[in-house]
Order: sequence, then C-alpha cells, then structure tokens
Amino acid sequence: MVRKAILDTTLAKAVDHARTALLEITDEASIGEYIDAVNDGERLVTHRFEALLPGYEGWSWFATLTRIPRAQAKDLTVCEVGILPGEDALLAPAWVPWAERVRPEEMDAERRAAEEASAEADGTGGDADSEATDGSSPAASDDESPEVDRESEVPADEAASDEAPADADDDAK
Repeated sequence: MVRKAILDTTLAKAVDHARTALLEITDEASIGEYIDAVNDGERLVTHRFEALLPGYEGWSWFATLTRIPRAQAKDLTVCEVGILPGEDALLAPAWVPWAERVRPEEMDAERRAAEEASAEADGTGGDADSEATDGSSPAASDDESPEVDRESEVPADEAASDEAPADADDDAK
C-alpha cells in the first residue's frame, strides 16, 4: 500500500517565496491573487496565482517548491515556474493535419496547376486548341477570356461588328 504524501507545512506557508520566484519571469502587475497550494508529493508543493496578462483569462501562474528531507531544513528550492491554462482558459484549437483541413476545391486547383506546369515543361502547353483533361481551355480563365459566341467560336464583340458592317451606311446613300 502506497502512503499518501502529507502536505509539507513549511512549503505550504512559502507563498511569498513562490511569488518572488515568479517575479524572475514576469512583472508584478501580471501576478494576481493567490489561488492555492497543491501537494505534488513528499516535500513538493506547487503554489498557484491568478494570471493578469491580457489574453490569458483563466490561466494561472505556478511556482513549484521543494526542500531537503531534514526536519529542520528551512532552505527552499524553486523547481519550476510558469503559466498554465485553467479549466476556463481559452485555448487554441487542436492541431489538424494539412490533408484534413484543405478543402477539395483547393486540392483540385493545386492538381490543375501541377498538370499545367507539367504540360508547359513538356512543350504541349500554351496551344489554344488543346484542352485540359477536365475539358476546360488551358489558355485563360473565364474572368480573363473575352466572351465567345458558342455557335461560331468568334468573340462576341467581333461577331457584333460582323453583323453591322461599316459598308451598310454607304449602301443606304
């Protein structure tokens, strides 16, 4: 049977020593009210203080102290100091692997770009008559290309000029 460690009263009373240890890593204005002392083992106590840093709501500063085993030893040793999130702390979301957070349309765009780069490297890219594997024209996107009359494959602005020739005004005279 394992014996439960008893809270070391000398370490539990060393709140000022713990606060002084924290002052080595932060300024006094960021250390708030004393929260509690946690018994971490035989002659090992962690003191917690409220964190007053902007963006760290629900976090707490901690200082873990210990001392040598002799009953009369009053020299305290600081083991560790830092800041930890509490139950109410705002935390960053869990890490998600790249393959799971990329949208399918982003992957399709990356695949098309790789196919186009491969086609250009092979010398087959850039032909206006060639079509990509998905049936779209590799020459330009819809935003960049002029509007095309699908029946005659002539740009609409050129087709409009063919319908009303400039000579029509001369014939009317």
